[in-house]
Amino acid sequence: MSKIILKKNEEYRLINGHQWIFSNEIQLADGNPDNGDLVEIYDNRNNFLGCGFYNKNSLIACRFLTNRKNVDLKDLFREKLLKAFQLRRDFYPGRNSFRLVFSESDFIPGLIIDKYNDSYVLQVYSYGIEKNIDLIVQILKEEFNAKNIFTQNEEYFRKLEGLPEENFIYSGTKEIEIIDDGHIKYKIDFDRTQKTGFFFDQSDNRFFIEKICKTKNVLDAFCNSGGFGLHAAFAGASNVTFVDSSSTEIENAKENFKLNNINTPAEFVTSDVFDYLQNCIAANKKFDVVMIDPPAFAKNKKSLPVAKKGYEKLNRLAIETLNDEGYLVTSSCSHHLSENEFLEIINKAALKTGKKIQMVHFNNASLDHPELLQMPETVYLKFTVFKVLQWH
Repeated sequence: MSKIILKKNEEYRLINGHQWIFSNEIQLADGNPDNGDLVEIYDNRNNFLGCGFYNKNSLIACRFLTNRKNVDLKDLFREKLLKAFQLRRDFYPGRNSFRLVFSESDFIPGLIIDKYNDSYVLQVYSYGIEKNIDLIVQILKEEFNAKNIFTQNEEYFRKLEGLPEENFIYSGTKEIEIIDDGHIKYKIDFDRTQKTGFFFDQSDNRFFIEKICKTKNVLDAFCNSGGFGLHAAFAGASNVTFVDSSSTEIENAKENFKLNNINTPAEFVTSDVFDYLQNCIAANKKFDVVMIDPPAFAKNKKSLPVAKKGYEKLNRLAIETLNDEGYLVTSSCSHHLSENEFLEIINKAALKTGKKIQMVHFNNASLDHPELLQMPETVYLKFTVFKVLQWH
């Protein structure tokens, strides 16, 4: 097996639990390893540290996999997948759909697996995982009785790793799935949706908003397939308005609304959310609860300044459409925007509207998205609920 030798003192982040080795931390790649090869990792004093997947063309040149020296990849993958599954079973014993594997957080860097009943949707962002994908597919069939296995990758992350951008069906077909989160059913058509098909990361947070939506007039902006608004309706909202710029997602939200036989009055609007909020302000249209769950405004650090301005404007407009003592439910899935920065932005937006805010709840992603304290990169979602008040 080929090996990589780290530069002096570059092993400490790895020893402390981080799972990435960057290209500028490597002194020597001995044995001329190919992209995707499993390599042994040594420090500058020739002490063995573990094994990982190598990629000479990526900024993340090696993704740490195990501290064992003699590795049977199939056995290792099986062990990690079964542990990941048991963790989800502990938290969601009655559910058949959830994020099964969250990449580094489940110690399989570069692999995401979302489970939709018997369909398993993968995102592969590691050359080493791609090279050994057949082992993952075998384990999903043998241990989980997987019927359908296919990818729904994001091109941006595949490009960073130097991987081809197309998707693959490894087993079965792309079938429409009906999933259930415990309160709400969703129809998942993998050819008419975003990401892997559903945003599992907000699952727990959707349950929380049920506490504040009974008898309320609710806006679900950036509604996607309607998750937050559907939970609001389930909780007894007096009215729910779903808004998204994607007509496909609005149709998905309509279908999910019908699927759940909900009687709450509802409106479905295809519109840019910024435009919709500005039109509401101009017409003095108000809501008791405004929920905004935008896509990531900051894909990288370079785009952060512009993203901050976008988040501030969005939250300011949302606050201006709220009735007195209404609730602002606001999220950011931009990893490069820290929790403190996000909260500062919301506070600044509130001050510009002349309102004061009480934060009543803060959370990150749902329990099927564990975090590693040693890897800030595993923390990305910020979910907050504020009571918005007049100054007295």
